[in-house]
Amino acid sequence: MAQASENVVIGVIGGSGLYHLDNLTFIKQVNPETPWGSPSSPITICSLPSGTRVAFLARHGPGHTISPSAVPSRANIAALKTLGVKAILAFSAVGSLREEIPPGTFCLPTQIIDRTKGIRPSTFFDGSVVAHASFGDPFSMKLVRWLEGEVGKTLESDPRGVKLVTDKCIVCMEGPQFSTRAESLMYRQWGGDLINMSVLPEAKLAREAEISYALIATATDYDAWRPHEESVTVVEVFKTLQANAETARHVAAAVLEGLTAAAVKGDILSAEKGSMQYSIMPRSEGQRAEDVAKLRYILPEYFPQ
Repeated sequence: MAQASENVVIGVIGGSGLYHLDNLTFIKQVNPETPWGSPSSPITICSLPSGTRVAFLARHGPGHTISPSAVPSRANIAALKTLGVKAILAFSAVGSLREEIPPGTFCLPTQIIDRTKGIRPSTFFDGSVVAHASFGDPFSMKLVRWLEGEVGKTLESDPRGVKLVTDKCIVCMEGPQFSTRAESLMYRQWGGDLINMSVLPEAKLAREAEISYALIATATDYDAWRPHEESVTVVEVFKTLQANAETARHVAAAVLEGLTAAAVKGDILSAEKGSMQYSIMPRSEGQRAEDVAKLRYILPEYFPQ
Protein backbone atom coordinates (compact mmCIF):
# COMPACT_ATOMS: atom_id res chain seq x y z
CA MET A 1 0.00 0.00 0.00
CA ALA A 2 1.37 3.41 -0.97
CA GLN A 3 2.12 5.82 1.84
CA ALA A 4 0.34 9.16 2.23
CA SER A 5 1.28 11.87 -0.26
CA GLU A 6 3.69 14.58 0.89
CA ASN A 7 1.80 17.07 -1.31
CA VAL A 8 4.84 17.44 -3.53
CA VAL A 9 3.99 18.24 -7.15
CA ILE A 10 7.49 18.52 -8.66
CA GLY A 11 10.29 15.98 -8.32
CA VAL A 12 13.87 16.72 -9.36
CA ILE A 13 16.26 13.89 -10.26
CA GLY A 14 19.90 14.91 -10.10
CA GLY A 15 22.48 13.25 -12.30
CA SER A 16 26.29 13.15 -12.24
CA GLY A 17 27.60 16.12 -10.26
CA LEU A 18 24.17 17.30 -9.11
CA TYR A 19 23.66 15.85 -5.67
CA HIS A 20 21.75 18.70 -3.99
CA LEU A 21 19.82 21.87 -4.79
CA ASP A 22 20.62 25.41 -3.68
CA ASN A 23 18.35 28.15 -2.32
CA LEU A 24 15.90 25.67 -0.82
CA THR A 25 15.03 25.01 2.79
CA PHE A 26 15.53 21.45 3.99
CA ILE A 27 12.41 19.94 5.60
CA LYS A 28 13.15 16.23 5.92
CA GLN A 29 14.27 13.10 4.15
CA VAL A 30 11.98 10.18 3.32
CA ASN A 31 12.88 6.75 2.02
CA PRO A 32 9.73 4.98 0.76
CA GLU A 33 9.91 1.20 0.45
CA THR A 34 8.18 0.41 -2.83
CA PRO A 35 7.20 -2.97 -4.31
CA TRP A 36 10.33 -2.55 -6.45
CA GLY A 37 12.65 -1.84 -3.53
CA SER A 38 14.16 1.38 -2.17
CA PRO A 39 15.08 4.40 -4.31
CA SER A 40 18.68 5.29 -5.19
CA SER A 41 18.90 7.61 -2.22
CA PRO A 42 16.66 9.01 0.49
CA ILE A 43 14.44 11.65 -1.08
CA THR A 44 14.95 15.16 0.26
CA ILE A 45 11.80 17.22 0.73
CA CYS A 46 12.65 20.92 0.45
CA SER A 47 10.69 24.14 0.62
CA LEU A 48 10.78 26.93 -1.94
CA PRO A 49 10.69 30.54 -0.65
CA SER A 50 6.90 30.50 -1.06
CA GLY A 51 6.61 27.42 1.13
CA THR A 52 5.89 25.13 -1.82
CA ARG A 53 7.50 21.71 -1.45
CA VAL A 54 9.68 19.92 -3.99
CA ALA A 55 11.37 16.51 -3.84
CA PHE A 56 15.00 15.85 -4.79
CA LEU A 57 16.48 12.44 -5.54
CA ALA A 58 20.12 11.68 -6.42
CA ARG A 59 19.95 9.17 -9.30
CA HIS A 60 23.34 7.60 -8.60
CA GLY A 61 22.97 7.56 -4.83
CA PRO A 62 24.82 9.46 -2.10
CA GLY A 63 28.42 9.90 -3.19
CA HIS A 64 27.69 8.53 -6.69
CA THR A 65 27.83 4.85 -5.75
CA ILE A 66 25.38 3.39 -8.31
CA SER A 67 26.40 2.59 -11.89
CA PRO A 68 23.92 3.59 -14.65
CA SER A 69 22.90 -0.01 -15.35
CA ALA A 70 22.16 -0.59 -11.64
CA VAL A 71 20.05 2.50 -10.92
CA PRO A 72 16.77 1.27 -9.35
CA SER A 73 14.64 3.35 -11.70
CA ARG A 74 11.37 1.57 -10.90
CA ALA A 75 11.79 2.27 -7.20
CA ASN A 76 12.80 5.87 -7.95
CA ILE A 77 9.73 6.62 -10.06
CA ALA A 78 7.35 4.72 -7.79
CA ALA A 79 8.70 6.50 -4.69
CA LEU A 80 8.26 9.92 -6.29
CA LYS A 81 4.74 9.02 -7.42
CA THR A 82 3.67 8.01 -3.93
CA LEU A 83 4.90 11.37 -2.58
CA GLY A 84 2.41 13.07 -4.91
CA VAL A 85 4.84 14.03 -7.70
CA LYS A 86 3.10 14.81 -10.99
CA ALA A 87 6.08 16.12 -12.98
CA ILE A 88 9.77 15.23 -12.96
CA LEU A 89 12.54 17.61 -13.96
CA ALA A 90 15.54 15.35 -14.54
CA PHE A 91 19.15 16.44 -15.04
CA SER A 92 21.87 14.40 -16.74
CA ALA A 93 25.42 14.90 -17.89
CA VAL A 94 25.68 13.97 -21.59
CA GLY A 95 28.16 13.70 -24.42
CA SER A 96 27.74 15.83 -27.53
CA LEU A 97 27.55 14.26 -30.99
CA ARG A 98 27.47 17.63 -32.76
CA GLU A 99 30.09 20.35 -33.24
CA GLU A 100 27.45 23.00 -32.60
CA ILE A 101 26.76 21.60 -29.10
CA PRO A 102 30.04 22.30 -27.29
CA PRO A 103 30.75 21.18 -23.72
CA GLY A 104 28.88 23.41 -21.30
CA THR A 105 25.74 23.62 -23.45
CA PHE A 106 22.35 22.88 -21.89
CA CYS A 107 19.88 20.89 -23.98
CA LEU A 108 16.19 19.98 -23.87
CA PRO A 109 15.90 16.83 -26.03
CA THR A 110 12.60 15.69 -27.50
CA GLN A 111 13.53 12.25 -28.88
CA ILE A 112 15.41 9.15 -27.69
CA ILE A 113 17.23 6.29 -29.41
CA ASP A 114 17.41 3.25 -27.13
CA ARG A 115 20.77 1.47 -27.09
CA THR A 116 20.39 -0.19 -23.69
CA LYS A 117 20.72 -3.97 -23.70
CA GLY A 118 17.84 -5.36 -21.65
CA ILE A 119 19.83 -5.40 -18.42
CA ARG A 120 17.64 -2.73 -16.83
CA PRO A 121 14.00 -3.47 -15.96
CA SER A 122 12.12 -1.03 -18.17
CA THR A 123 8.46 -1.50 -17.23
CA PHE A 124 6.21 -1.83 -14.21
CA PHE A 125 4.13 -4.28 -16.25
CA ASP A 126 6.45 -7.28 -16.21
CA GLY A 127 4.02 -9.77 -14.66
CA SER A 128 0.58 -11.05 -15.57
CA VAL A 129 -0.85 -7.57 -16.24
CA VAL A 130 0.06 -6.30 -19.70
CA ALA A 131 0.13 -2.68 -20.88
CA HIS A 132 1.48 -0.89 -23.95
CA ALA A 133 2.19 2.75 -23.11
CA SER A 134 2.38 5.33 -25.88
CA PHE A 135 5.97 6.52 -26.27
CA GLY A 136 6.14 8.21 -29.66
CA ASP A 137 7.02 11.46 -27.91
CA PRO A 138 9.12 10.17 -25.01
CA PHE A 139 9.20 13.49 -23.16
CA SER A 140 6.23 15.53 -21.99
CA MET A 141 6.07 18.05 -24.82
CA LYS A 142 3.95 20.61 -22.98
CA LEU A 143 6.40 20.51 -20.10
CA VAL A 144 9.38 20.73 -22.48
CA ARG A 145 7.93 23.78 -24.27
CA TRP A 146 7.28 25.51 -20.94
CA LEU A 147 10.86 24.81 -19.86
CA GLU A 148 12.31 26.12 -23.12
CA GLY A 149 11.10 29.62 -22.33
CA GLU A 150 11.94 29.64 -18.63
CA VAL A 151 15.33 27.92 -18.81
CA GLY A 152 16.28 30.09 -21.78
CA LYS A 153 15.50 33.27 -19.84
CA THR A 154 17.46 32.06 -16.83
CA LEU A 155 20.54 31.23 -18.90
CA GLU A 156 20.55 34.67 -20.55
CA SER A 157 22.11 36.05 -17.38
CA ASP A 158 24.55 33.18 -16.87
CA PRO A 159 28.10 34.54 -16.46
CA ARG A 160 29.56 31.58 -18.38
CA GLY A 161 27.42 32.39 -21.42
CA VAL A 162 25.76 28.96 -21.34
CA LYS A 163 23.47 28.36 -24.32
CA LEU A 164 20.27 26.30 -24.50
CA VAL A 165 19.53 24.11 -27.52
CA THR A 166 16.22 22.37 -28.11
CA ASP A 167 14.52 19.67 -30.18
CA LYS A 168 17.49 17.31 -30.09
CA CYS A 169 17.70 13.50 -30.11
CA ILE A 170 19.50 11.75 -27.27
CA VAL A 171 20.99 8.26 -27.53
CA CYS A 172 20.84 6.20 -24.33
CA MET A 173 23.63 3.61 -24.25
CA GLU A 174 24.23 0.88 -21.69
CA GLY A 175 27.66 1.79 -20.38
CA PRO A 176 29.41 2.03 -18.05
CA GLN A 177 32.16 2.29 -20.70
CA PHE A 178 32.05 5.22 -23.10
CA SER A 179 31.41 4.75 -26.84
CA THR A 180 33.87 3.42 -29.39
CA ARG A 181 34.67 5.82 -32.20
CA ALA A 182 32.73 3.63 -34.64
CA GLU A 183 29.66 3.68 -32.41
CA SER A 184 29.88 7.43 -31.93
CA LEU A 185 30.03 7.99 -35.70
CA MET A 186 27.09 5.59 -36.21
CA TYR A 187 24.94 7.48 -33.71
CA ARG A 188 25.61 10.69 -35.63
CA GLN A 189 24.48 9.00 -38.86
CA TRP A 190 21.30 7.84 -37.11
CA GLY A 191 20.45 11.43 -36.18
CA GLY A 192 21.66 11.40 -32.58
CA ASP A 193 22.74 14.75 -31.14
CA LEU A 194 23.51 13.76 -27.54
CA ILE A 195 24.41 10.59 -25.69
CA ASN A 196 24.02 9.48 -22.07
CA MET A 197 23.45 6.37 -19.95
CA SER A 198 20.50 7.41 -17.78
CA VAL A 199 17.42 8.70 -19.59
CA LEU A 200 16.10 5.15 -20.05
CA PRO A 201 14.26 3.44 -18.53
CA GLU A 202 13.53 6.55 -16.44
CA ALA A 203 11.41 8.24 -19.13
CA LYS A 204 9.53 5.02 -19.92
CA LEU A 205 8.67 4.37 -16.30
CA ALA A 206 7.54 7.95 -15.75
CA ARG A 207 5.16 7.56 -18.69
CA GLU A 208 3.71 4.34 -17.23
CA ALA A 209 3.23 6.08 -13.88
CA GLU A 210 1.48 9.00 -15.65
CA ILE A 211 4.16 11.46 -14.51
CA SER A 212 5.16 14.23 -16.91
CA TYR A 213 8.90 13.99 -17.57
CA ALA A 214 11.51 16.30 -19.10
CA LEU A 215 15.30 16.12 -19.21
CA ILE A 216 17.75 18.99 -18.96
CA ALA A 217 20.89 17.53 -20.50
CA THR A 218 24.22 19.22 -19.78
CA ALA A 219 27.02 18.54 -22.26
CA THR A 220 30.38 17.65 -20.74
CA ASP A 221 32.37 16.36 -23.75
CA TYR A 222 32.30 15.53 -27.47
CA ASP A 223 32.06 11.74 -27.05
CA ALA A 224 34.48 9.90 -29.40
CA TRP A 225 33.46 10.94 -32.93
CA ARG A 226 35.77 13.89 -33.57
CA PRO A 227 38.80 12.99 -35.76
CA HIS A 228 42.33 13.63 -34.51
CA GLU A 229 41.16 14.07 -30.93
CA GLU A 230 41.67 11.96 -27.84
CA SER A 231 38.69 9.80 -26.88
CA VAL A 232 36.65 10.94 -23.91
CA THR A 233 37.97 10.27 -20.40
CA VAL A 234 36.53 10.82 -16.94
CA VAL A 235 39.19 13.49 -16.34
CA GLU A 236 37.89 15.47 -19.32
CA VAL A 237 34.29 15.05 -18.24
CA PHE A 238 34.98 16.35 -14.73
CA LYS A 239 36.53 19.53 -16.10
CA THR A 240 33.05 20.63 -17.19
CA LEU A 241 30.87 18.63 -14.81
CA GLN A 242 31.30 20.84 -11.76
CA ALA A 243 30.58 24.07 -13.64
CA ASN A 244 27.52 22.51 -15.30
CA ALA A 245 26.20 21.33 -11.92
CA GLU A 246 26.52 24.82 -10.49
CA THR A 247 24.55 26.24 -13.42
CA ALA A 248 21.99 23.44 -13.11
CA ARG A 249 21.35 24.33 -9.46
CA HIS A 250 20.87 27.96 -10.49
CA VAL A 251 18.41 26.93 -13.23
CA ALA A 252 16.46 24.67 -10.89
CA ALA A 253 16.19 27.36 -8.23
CA ALA A 254 14.98 29.85 -10.85
CA VAL A 255 12.31 27.72 -12.49
CA LEU A 256 10.88 25.50 -9.75
CA GLU A 257 8.49 28.10 -8.34
CA GLY A 258 6.93 28.87 -11.72
CA LEU A 259 6.98 25.22 -12.71
CA THR A 260 5.06 24.24 -9.60
CA ALA A 261 2.46 26.95 -10.24
CA ALA A 262 2.06 25.87 -13.88
CA ALA A 263 1.79 22.22 -12.85
CA VAL A 264 -0.91 22.98 -10.28
CA LYS A 265 -2.92 24.75 -12.98
CA GLY A 266 -2.66 21.47 -14.87
CA ASP A 267 -2.38 22.26 -18.58
CA ILE A 268 1.32 21.39 -18.95
CA LEU A 269 0.58 17.99 -17.40
CA SER A 270 -2.64 17.22 -19.23
CA ALA A 271 -1.19 14.87 -21.86
CA GLU A 272 0.11 12.35 -19.33
CA LYS A 273 -2.81 12.41 -16.90
CA GLY A 274 -5.08 9.48 -17.72
CA SER A 275 -2.81 8.28 -20.53
CA MET A 276 -2.58 4.72 -19.23
CA GLN A 277 -6.33 4.16 -19.06
CA TYR A 278 -6.50 2.57 -22.50
CA SER A 279 -2.95 1.18 -22.49
CA ILE A 280 -3.71 -1.56 -19.97
CA MET A 281 -5.03 -4.73 -21.54
CA PRO A 282 -8.46 -5.89 -20.29
CA ARG A 283 -8.53 -7.84 -17.05
CA SER A 284 -8.54 -11.58 -17.23
CA GLU A 285 -8.65 -14.48 -14.81
CA GLY A 286 -4.95 -15.01 -15.48
CA GLN A 287 -3.92 -11.77 -13.78
CA ARG A 288 -2.28 -12.58 -10.47
CA ALA A 289 -3.38 -10.75 -7.32
CA GLU A 290 0.21 -9.94 -6.35
CA ASP A 291 0.85 -8.25 -9.70
CA VAL A 292 -2.30 -6.17 -9.38
CA ALA A 293 -1.32 -5.17 -5.84
CA LYS A 294 2.09 -3.91 -7.02
CA LEU A 295 0.55 -1.82 -9.81
CA ARG A 296 -1.98 -0.37 -7.37
CA TYR A 297 0.98 1.35 -5.71
CA ILE A 298 1.52 3.64 -8.74
CA LEU A 299 -1.89 3.52 -10.48
CA PRO A 300 -4.51 3.11 -7.75
CA GLU A 301 -7.29 4.54 -9.93
CA TYR A 302 -6.96 1.64 -12.38
CA PHE A 303 -6.46 -1.07 -9.77
CA PRO A 304 -8.90 -0.31 -6.94
CA GLN A 305 -9.17 -2.55 -3.92
